[in-house]
Amino acid sequence: MKVLVACEYSGTVRRAFAKMGHEAASCDLLDTDLPCEENETHYQADMFDVFNSDTWDMVIAHPPCTHLSVSGARHFAAKRADGRQQAAIDFFMRIAALPVKHLAIENPVCIMSTQWRKPDQVIQPWQFGHGETKATCLWLKGLPLLTPSNIVDGRENRIHRMPPSPNRWKERSKTFAGIASAMAQQWGRI
Repeated sequence: MKVLVACEYSGTVRRAFAKMGHEAASCDLLDTDLPCEENETHYQADMFDVFNSDTWDMVIAHPPCTHLSVSGARHFAAKRADGRQQAAIDFFMRIAALPVKHLAIENPVCIMSTQWRKPDQVIQPWQFGHGETKATCLWLKGLPLLTPSNIVDGRENRIHRMPPSPNRWKERSKTFAGIASAMAQQWGRI
């Protein structure tokens, strides 16, 4: 299967699918943190310049959440006024309209639940081997719900409590390896 992981600089989901034997590519405006190995490619480009419906069997997209996430609700009025929020909604909806059979869009709890529709599933890292909380919404097309693969104790809210730093946004946006592995193992069988 050919899998495009859009808006992913970390390479975590790309690597998980490649380990399962799939041709996997990540795409982001940033360079990748994880150098490519066999069956892997990273495109430093706009995802819509890379997407072609004849090329990809599955797209897993992580659109930027900065202007959508409810954790930043206190800034919504300014983001609506200057158009940043609408641009983020339009980008998200452009992904949702991709003509691909299997599609997953991942974002934290955000306004897309009211602007478009509720997510198909909300998952937590502790359901996939990480003792942390971080509610992650999945909007799915042609894919089953993810089944928790490794429920662990601990409910640390580490991501929310990260101190300010230049790379805080990058650390907060990384997909947990256990979730990436579950995506590859469960969705890679389709």
